[in-house]
Amino acid sequence: MANISDVIEAHLKEIIATNNHKAIEIKRSELAALFQCVPSQINYVINTRFTIEKGYVVESKRGGGGYIRIIRVQPQDKIQLLEELISLVQPKISQQAAIDVIERLLEEEMITAREAKIMVSAITRNVLNVQLVLRDELRSRILSSMLTTLKYKE
Repeated sequence: MANISDVIEAHLKEIIATNNHKAIEIKRSELAALFQCVPSQINYVINTRFTIEKGYVVESKRGGGGYIRIIRVQPQDKIQLLEELISLVQPKISQQAAIDVIERLLEEEMITAREAKIMVSAITRNVLNVQLVLRDELRSRILSSMLTTLKYKE
């Protein structure tokens, strides 16, 4: 059984998909009431599941008339997407943000599930067993190289 975060994420993605991948506006309190959870749970889902690495831009306005706007970023083409991702991952990137980038490539059908697993295995902290201050920079260089290779695939 999926946890509440997974259910909320799936619900929001379904709304975005039925809206032709355009921007949606939601009220945190209404969504919390719908799923019978605290508003901070909605914040958690939005902050962790709808990141720029995953292809989303989130805007919010607090207060009585407040809202959260989630926008699915649609690149003009795959080369543009790769160029944006390359600039996004530099000069350093955390393990989770790098995994999010790889998951985005998988969602956009630019890589296979097998290729995604290989890419993730190359950028984990277990493999990049260097000082913490260097790890995110090294991960960035490796991921940038992989993304550059994808630009010139075939």
